[in-house]
Amino acid sequence: MRLDLILRIGTKLILPFILLFALYVQFHGDFGPGGGFQAGVITAAMVILLAITFGIGAAKRIAPQRLVECMVPAGVLIYAGTGVAGWLGGRNYLDYSVLSPDPVQGHVLGIFLVEAGVLITVAGTMLALFYAFVERGR
Repeated sequence: MRLDLILRIGTKLILPFILLFALYVQFHGDFGPGGGFQAGVITAAMVILLAITFGIGAAKRIAPQRLVECMVPAGVLIYAGTGVAGWLGGRNYLDYSVLSPDPVQGHVLGIFLVEAGVLITVAGTMLALFYAFVERGR
């Protein structure tokens, strides 16, 4: 990989824009197409591109195996915890209106939390699968 200078420089230039696009998709998801799933896949693809270009060691410095293993249950807990907050508030599961005194703000916060949980779970799952396939050949 040391001889692929153009690929390495191109990857270094494009990685921040990939992350920026993932954040755009995440935060724009409640207003249009996109959301947590798409942003999670884009984020994982960014780390996978880094691994393909600079090696698996560089990717594991950015997203260590232990962090990736913790991301999957953490995202599920964020999603489920948002739903349980509705139950604890005497409403239905995933009823976001209990998250804030203003029901509209509660819905905005609830959608953000659910989408963040999905992003974390999907990115962690995609990276865990990638790491599993990469380590299989060693």
